[in-house]
Amino acid sequence: MWKLLLLCMLGVSNALGPAQFTLSPSGQMKVKIPADGFSKVAIHYNVNQELPGVTGSRFGQDLVTANGGFFEWQSTTQAKEGDTIHYWLWGEKNGQGETQTDLTGVIVSDHTTTQQPTPKPTSPQPIVTNKPVGTASPTQSGSGAVTAGLSTARHLGLTSGSMTKEVRTEVLGVQAEVDLVSWLVDQAIMVLVNNWEFQYYTNNRSNSYVKDGTLFIKPTLTSDHYGEKFLTSGSLALWGGSNADMCTSNMFWGCQRDGSADHPINPIQSARLRSTRGFTMKYGKVEVEAKIPTGDWIWPAIWMLPVWNAYGQWPASGEIDIMESRGNINYHDDKGVSQGHDSVGSTLHFGPGFPFDPYEKAHAEKHLTTGTFSDSFHKFAVEWDESMIRFTIDGEELLKTVPPQGGFWELGEFDKNQPGMTNPWRGASKMAPFDQEFYLIMNVAVGGIGFFPDTWSNTPSAKPWSDKSEFTARDFYRAKNQWYPTWNADNNDGEDAALKVNYVKVWKMKP
Repeated sequence: MWKLLLLCMLGVSNALGPAQFTLSPSGQMKVKIPADGFSKVAIHYNVNQELPGVTGSRFGQDLVTANGGFFEWQSTTQAKEGDTIHYWLWGEKNGQGETQTDLTGVIVSDHTTTQQPTPKPTSPQPIVTNKPVGTASPTQSGSGAVTAGLSTARHLGLTSGSMTKEVRTEVLGVQAEVDLVSWLVDQAIMVLVNNWEFQYYTNNRSNSYVKDGTLFIKPTLTSDHYGEKFLTSGSLALWGGSNADMCTSNMFWGCQRDGSADHPINPIQSARLRSTRGFTMKYGKVEVEAKIPTGDWIWPAIWMLPVWNAYGQWPASGEIDIMESRGNINYHDDKGVSQGHDSVGSTLHFGPGFPFDPYEKAHAEKHLTTGTFSDSFHKFAVEWDESMIRFTIDGEELLKTVPPQGGFWELGEFDKNQPGMTNPWRGASKMAPFDQEFYLIMNVAVGGIGFFPDTWSNTPSAKPWSDKSEFTARDFYRAKNQWYPTWNADNNDGEDAALKVNYVKVWKMKP
């Protein structure tokens, strides 16, 4: 059984809640939320653990039926009188979504009438209407647990039941700015799990924005922002003091870099969005409707990483690549197979530690015989549970991985190929490392080492850098007159080079 969660955004209101928490004689926590004109509400909460903003919570519940002016629910959460509940609320009133964050309440006995909710003061923000996609009506069939950390969203289609039920969906964003409440927009020169690509990520509406209901993640030239001389003589510092401009990666070269003639500052600026503020999930389905960019050496990706590296550093804790592609127009591998924007791939990365990653055992590609993935929108999805992980494109299965009884250790044949290495997943489920919470990432990278092999061919201009060189970014940028025209930057505001996203849908498996 599954529950469909729709990731969109609306503004904040102060009219919702607060909730009351009481302990029944049987020891179960009761939750009571004033209806006050709301047609449905959702509560996300932790017990004795802070829950800032709309970050992922440990517990959650959808409530769609009010009785006597209240939404009421009895939880099986283990709690006791005097425990503090940290929570945030979402509700829908007159077709508009509202949220209240940073709330707390104390559990009192059924016979106690006092309640001390302490909402954090917030300023009202305007409600913004999302652009709907599709026309089917939402269906309701009861309530159930939802994934922790649903975004500040218009919470349509709170459906428990078959995944095939039609619901009206809404886009990720609106005709305003990217939802920085629900999505963390990276601000970093280097990020974890990287291939020394040539871009840096910035929280800049030139590189990530929503227009006419579609999210654009667009690479641009760093020199357009700072000038040509800056690349070889300037200093790029991404330190900041606010949520919007703070550096999100404090690793080596993550927040500051000086340019020189041989080692220029990253010549491309782009964007990467992470759902860590909006949702995380374990077991379920994620579907993203997207259109692939066009342009040589552009690397779009829709993928997932674990919230916590429960089994160790990459790739021991796993990586789920829902979709990766290359924007190249005429690009072929050693066997002559096209590997440009008419091709996409899905992959699982796993192994006891770098560089041991037998991803080829869980990798598949889709090659179009006519047209490209840049011509129209396609639905890229991953579905996984306690027994398998399955990737689909437009509903057609691309790859299904069912680990044997020995799990991914046995699938990777590590006893045979890396004898003596320690199994980081021993004692865990056979789905380890994919048995933990993951978050979604959407980004556009450019170039780098590994993803564009030196032995593959590109026409009319060959790859301008070698993966073995010390000067990869320099050599790449010196060939700008070869690859930049393929980005079609002078037309459509350069949006041919952008990854375009119509929506993100998430189904959470019911416990």
